[in-house]
Amino acid sequence: MNIRLTNGKKTITRAKDQYEANKKQFKSRGFTPVDEVKKEIKKATVKDITDKVVELKPKKKTRKKKWKI
Repeated sequence: MNIRLTNGKKTITRAKDQYEANKKQFKSRGFTPVDEVKKEIKKATVKDITDKVVELKPKKKTRKKKWKI
């Protein structure tokens, strides 16, 4: 019997008895069984989006020197 483990980025498959023997090692490396990981799906609202918008500062206008010949 195999068990799938994930740390968020990477998913690996290991034997169930190997996982049981080395639970501490897998936990220290951030791996947990895929079944225990719950995905949270959050719908974005207009208020959430507008709160994250950052106003940009206008660019400073530089004066160009006129060359006299």
